[in-house]
Amino acid sequence: MSQKGNRWMVQVVLFVAVLAFVGVSVVPLITAFNDTQRQTQNTTTGKVAPSPASDPKSKVEDEVRGYELVLQREPENQAALKGLLQARLQLLSQKGKGEIQPADIQAVIEPLEKLVKLNPEQTKYAVLLAQAKQQIGDKEGAAQAYRSVLATKPGDIEALQGMVALLLSQKRPEAAIGLLQDTLTTSTQVNKIQPGSVDAIAVQVLLGNVYASQKRYTQAFSIYDQAIKSDAKDFRPVLAKALLIKEQGKIEEAKPLFDKAATLAPAQYKDQINQQATASPTSPTASPKP
Repeated sequence: MSQKGNRWMVQVVLFVAVLAFVGVSVVPLITAFNDTQRQTQNTTTGKVAPSPASDPKSKVEDEVRGYELVLQREPENQAALKGLLQARLQLLSQKGKGEIQPADIQAVIEPLEKLVKLNPEQTKYAVLLAQAKQQIGDKEGAAQAYRSVLATKPGDIEALQGMVALLLSQKRPEAAIGLLQDTLTTSTQVNKIQPGSVDAIAVQVLLGNVYASQKRYTQAFSIYDQAIKSDAKDFRPVLAKALLIKEQGKIEEAKPLFDKAATLAPAQYKDQINQQATASPTSPTASPKP
């Protein structure tokens, strides 16, 4: 893929995924546990006393040491594991992009691996683990983590999106397309067994985005149109189609689709859609974070 194609793929996949209520952020490891921090700090069993240090970094480092002491006594204390993970993520967020070292990511991986084992039903931990492994270059480890989720929850859109992004980074678009097509093929049967477990529209949008990244525009538009036809009230495929048309330089043709997507979308996403409609195709606005 060209550099422009890569940029567009990232923009559309992330933007549409966020709007699909499944978002995986550009910096998922740093933003994923904002709520967890409050929960763990209020939990009596792994609670760490507030640090007198006024420096934010020193305070977080004190929290890390406190959680580590708890875990030395109780290795499977989940409140402490979540607190340690959140604190280490906070330390990561305080570093510049060039300052983050593999050891910093490895420090996040350690509590994540324990949380995955202790909570196999909570796929968010496995997805975060996969993302962390990918960041340190362990692509096989990342793939295994994604597959472990998809083996039991084939419609988990976060795992699907992560696996697709991993396959595209390995220049394996056909594997990504095959994965999504297989998911759609089995979605009806899977949803009969467990209703609502596969969001077919979200999978179709992701498949269309992969086609578009490979400049297979006819197939991309076809899959978007199929999704629009299957649910005329869903704004996601309308938005995806609008973004692709706009990227091709057809601003006026895309405008009615952006308007339609904004009309159909929940209120909290209307401004983001309108911003995408007016942004320059060559200088896309930053993808919103979940």
